[in-house]
Amino acid sequence: MTANRTGLLPRLFTTVLTTLLASVATPDATAFERTEQREPCADFTPTKRPLFGDLHVHTSYSFDSYVSSQRNDPDAAYRYARGEVITLPDPDGEQTVKAQLQRPLDFTAVTDHAEFLGPINLCTQDASRLGYWFPACMATRSDLFFVQLLAANYWVSMGVTDTSSHKKQSFVCTLDDCDTAHRETWQMIQDAAEKHYDRSSDCRFTTFVGYEYTDAPDFANLHRNVIFRNDRVTDTAISTYDTGSRNYPELWRRLRQECTDGNNGCDVMSIPHNPNLSRGLMFPDPQSAREAEDRLFFEPLVELVQHKAASECRFDRLLGRGVATEDELCDFEQVQSDNLSMLSTVFGEVRADEAAPVDIEGYGRRNMVRNTLKDGLALERSSGINPFKLGFIGSTDTHSATPGGTEEDNYLGHLGRRDAGYRNVQDHFFDNPGGLAVVWAQENSRDSIFEGMRNRETYATSGTRPVVRFFAGESYPNQLCSDPGMIEQAYAGGVPMGGEITAPAASPVFLVTAAKDAGSAGHPGVDLQRIQIIKGWLDADGETHEQVFDVAGDAGAGAGVDPQTCTPVGRGHKNLCRVWHDPTYDPDQPAFYYARVLENPSCRWSTRQCQAAGVNPFAADCAEQAAAKTALLQDDGAIGDVYGRCCLDPDTQPFYSPILQERAWTSPIWVNPANTLGAAL
Repeated sequence: MTANRTGLLPRLFTTVLTTLLASVATPDATAFERTEQREPCADFTPTKRPLFGDLHVHTSYSFDSYVSSQRNDPDAAYRYARGEVITLPDPDGEQTVKAQLQRPLDFTAVTDHAEFLGPINLCTQDASRLGYWFPACMATRSDLFFVQLLAANYWVSMGVTDTSSHKKQSFVCTLDDCDTAHRETWQMIQDAAEKHYDRSSDCRFTTFVGYEYTDAPDFANLHRNVIFRNDRVTDTAISTYDTGSRNYPELWRRLRQECTDGNNGCDVMSIPHNPNLSRGLMFPDPQSAREAEDRLFFEPLVELVQHKAASECRFDRLLGRGVATEDELCDFEQVQSDNLSMLSTVFGEVRADEAAPVDIEGYGRRNMVRNTLKDGLALERSSGINPFKLGFIGSTDTHSATPGGTEEDNYLGHLGRRDAGYRNVQDHFFDNPGGLAVVWAQENSRDSIFEGMRNRETYATSGTRPVVRFFAGESYPNQLCSDPGMIEQAYAGGVPMGGEITAPAASPVFLVTAAKDAGSAGHPGVDLQRIQIIKGWLDADGETHEQVFDVAGDAGAGAGVDPQTCTPVGRGHKNLCRVWHDPTYDPDQPAFYYARVLENPSCRWSTRQCQAAGVNPFAADCAEQAAAKTALLQDDGAIGDVYGRCCLDPDTQPFYSPILQERAWTSPIWVNPANTLGAAL
């Protein structure tokens, strides 16, 4: 009896302490503003839970989706995100490919291109309208691959890569009313979002009304995804036809005028995506305090990874150096070019001079988000405002209406017919399935998720679903990882990912935890290898620096893959946790910290598809296998080398490897010296 009482008292004390902490420290039901009419969610988690989604999705309402024989509209995209089967085009443009997620998403936004919502409507929806028979519209609807390529070039040159302040409209807008057609399509986008938004207490799925603002002067990607908080949105999808090229500050001004300041209850953000292809133009120094403030307000997040590569950092393995980094893990999912013409490979050959490889010296420093974050620290010292306090998300940028289609063993491409079947390996070998946006939210509703995004309590993944937490405070106990009230204490004593703290005298205490992706039936998740914390800081001379710390796990555990089956070999960790202090800390140096979680090695999507075709990238006779399989396809009408890239030697490639390490990146936490002048909005 005495022994039982002795064991009972500590447990009782822990229970009482946890209850008290939960009552005073946990985020509560009023932590986010409710702006819409809906049933409260039955599943409400005070300490928040991770919701997995995709905020970059194109459907047949986008010109570059439709011209690729892709016929799924926003309704179909939302059905796919919820786990239903949809049909995609095969390499011949026939609608024969069945597509289904292994696990549904929690939330999605369809983000079709604003620039051609009207013209594509006129070209594709109603044969009784005069514009439907405009030659460029007929080419857009064509089933012939070469004609589709010509149609794509027409639309790109017409309104996407045009650098003029007053872009020329398509002649279809002379033949018919593009403004009315634009509004009609914009309303259909809103209707589809409303149809699939679960407003019941089940809260199974959340949609956001959105679109893509598509500016790409000379193929430099300056695109943003505009995401609205609720169903109160602007009258039209504001596009580069409204603002002119290289003028996204005008987008922010219009969003203030027509949404946040001029439309009761309207709230919105714009999310820059894949700056790796922006020729260094995505994040220029603000030209005024107003521009800096608008950037902080409207752009709390950046898309760190999508199917056109990752934008954390860049390291060339052949040279042994990177773009302002020595981090060897920055070779992950990079493409050799720095602009959107990297998509110009057709029949296995690059067709645009602009897609040529860009060397380290010529590659834009701020194409990489880590460098942008470092430069933000320096800008704050000179101007009083850090305009680059960016949280992280991932998404797909699918043009096949397949949000969340990031599974390496279930990847069907993201460009309709252009990367269907064998074309995926032939023409888009260096692309990838993209990433996911993860938001820590109390419930699966628009308000809760949007508030999480606004507060940057988000992380990006390269497509898998590990569960990651990251906090910073002044005095977390070293035993916090084993405390049942860990998360309550973490919120009570500090800030989560995306937050800011004033620099304490001694190092802040960081708490980072990760649980492996649980996987799904028949598709187990891969063990974790390690957690790293990346630090960026500004020294007394105004120079920026970075350092990578391994804080949990082990890089030398020897895990790998079976070269015949791609089955993981070796073991890692199901869970990792660490309470960590920065050994290099200086309270006078402004800094940011974020966590990077690495899984054990696994096979890249291309390796799996090459092997499925009978071409093994690990085999000594890979080239012979590739030639034989290519010859068979050529007998059936394929043009050019199909499987040759399967046999690339990674020792001769700056970035490519048949094996990768999936990963997650948390939003940073900023540590601001007490005398910092700038302030985030």
